[in-house]
Amino acid sequence: MLGEFTYCNPTKLYFGENALENLHTELEKYGKKVVLVYGGGSIKKNGIYDAVTKILEEEGKDVAEISGVMPNPTIHKLREGIEIARKHDADFILAVGGGSVFDYSKALSVSVNCEEDPWEKYFVRFEEPDCETIPVGGVLTMVGTGSEMNAGSVITYPEKKLKMGHVFADEKIMPKFAILNPRYTMTLPKYQMVAGIYDIFNHICEQYFSGEDDNSSDYIAEGLMRSVIHASRIAVRNPEDYEARSNIMWDATWALNTLISEGKSGDWMVHMIGQAAGGVTNATHGMTLAAVSLPYYRYIMPYGLPKFVRFAKAVWDVDTEGKTDTEIAKAGLAAMEAWMKELGLVMNLGGLGATEDDVEDIVNGTLILDDGYKVLTKDEVREIVKESL
Repeated sequence: MLGEFTYCNPTKLYFGENALENLHTELEKYGKKVVLVYGGGSIKKNGIYDAVTKILEEEGKDVAEISGVMPNPTIHKLREGIEIARKHDADFILAVGGGSVFDYSKALSVSVNCEEDPWEKYFVRFEEPDCETIPVGGVLTMVGTGSEMNAGSVITYPEKKLKMGHVFADEKIMPKFAILNPRYTMTLPKYQMVAGIYDIFNHICEQYFSGEDDNSSDYIAEGLMRSVIHASRIAVRNPEDYEARSNIMWDATWALNTLISEGKSGDWMVHMIGQAAGGVTNATHGMTLAAVSLPYYRYIMPYGLPKFVRFAKAVWDVDTEGKTDTEIAKAGLAAMEAWMKELGLVMNLGGLGATEDDVEDIVNGTLILDDGYKVLTKDEVREIVKESL
């Protein structure tokens, strides 16, 4: 490993079928005024809402609710939540849901006591909070984003057709704790489950396809990718297989809790293009990533050929006999494509509702980063987006 880094992850995880009991212990650490954040109401159907609110009541908390957080949380919903949290004089934010609810709760945390517009400050200028933040903790019900153990937040501005992410630098933005019960994920429709699985896998890819040194983080990444592939196949056949779902949940956390990014650069251009596509289509995040991944990786493969060869061999067990490096790398991406189709992912943006008329909005909404194997031009982004249709 050639990079220099400081590593700290302060989020405490409680994992397993009885993990929710630890909510009692955690709530004792925070003030009386709690804002409960959740999504469209599925937690009321599956009993999680009742279990959580019972504990809140037993701990004597005064609770205000922000419900209806959508899969791609909007700036308008964030502004609505800010007013609720301010009126309640919130001491603590409890997120109960998937990554979007956690993302939203972190954006809420840094915005409640901030006098500036959160969109401009955090998602246009990408500034750090200079106000008092509100601590966040949560109960995870859908896996994929890793938001339960990182400082990232993604917010959409529908009218501008922009979906922007901000990974805050300050570790205090990370959730104080996260409760992970794999059984909570088993009521998800297959579409949401496989979208989350690909989100996990792509998070790993984004950190893997960069750098040329012999980096320990890449070895960990390869193990996580193999675990995701193995467990996903079991989960697709039997969504109620606890071991498979627990491995997927654990993989999701470690895919994006900063561990495998240490000591190296990251790429993240699939996310930049995918998020821009999400800003236009409002499609499920994991599906936008699936739609643009292969066109992007095939485009940059010649610039990072040794890593793509390693990927083919270490992750997909590609038979290398008689093949050139380029043929090996292509075989690895072909194996990845076959697995993606096996899961039932949407493989192009057209399948998510995008058309030729949306290309320029997607291109213009794409932030170009410079840490991958190839720094793209706008014309190259356009070419990749067109190939993704």
